[in-house]
Amino acid sequence: MGRVIPENVKQPLDRNKLKALVHYICFQCHDPSVLGATKLNKILWYSDVIAYATAGASITGETYTKQQFGPVPRHILGIIDELKAEAALAVREVEYFGKVKKEYVALRKPDISMFTPDEISLIDSVIDVVCHKHTAASISLASHDAIWKLAEIGEEIPLYAALASELGEVTDEDVKWAKRVSSKTA
Repeated sequence: MGRVIPENVKQPLDRNKLKALVHYICFQCHDPSVLGATKLNKILWYSDVIAYATAGASITGETYTKQQFGPVPRHILGIIDELKAEAALAVREVEYFGKVKKEYVALRKPDISMFTPDEISLIDSVIDVVCHKHTAASISLASHDAIWKLAEIGEEIPLYAALASELGEVTDEDVKWAKRVSSKTA
């Protein structure tokens, strides 16, 4: 199966799904010491980017902005505050190599009924790679691709831009898609 070329460049944010995803990620990382803010942000980014590239739509519809350590979900702080207020999540600050690191602890089981089995499988795979095969520094560097480097701090990084960061042959299907999208935004 080939890559799915997304028809809709911008999809609306599904705030409830984003909140459920953050809760699920924190729940799945049984050892809070392996999940800080950088890794949480990267799991969200890669889950949405991979879903966008393979299925034609992100999981959450979230917008990401360039920050020092890579793409960051625009609504992450509000979502974390909501989860804390609902007693679904605790955030603790710990010293880590002379700096303060946030750790996230799920206080109850998340509701994952809004996710498809394929989405859960994708998310679990991303969690495994980010939490168990990377440090915060290495996953941060991995997210600093050509598109991230071109953006300014605070600037939106559209998910479709991630498709341009991959090397590959431009197909006739790619050209047709680009013409359709550019005619809709012109």
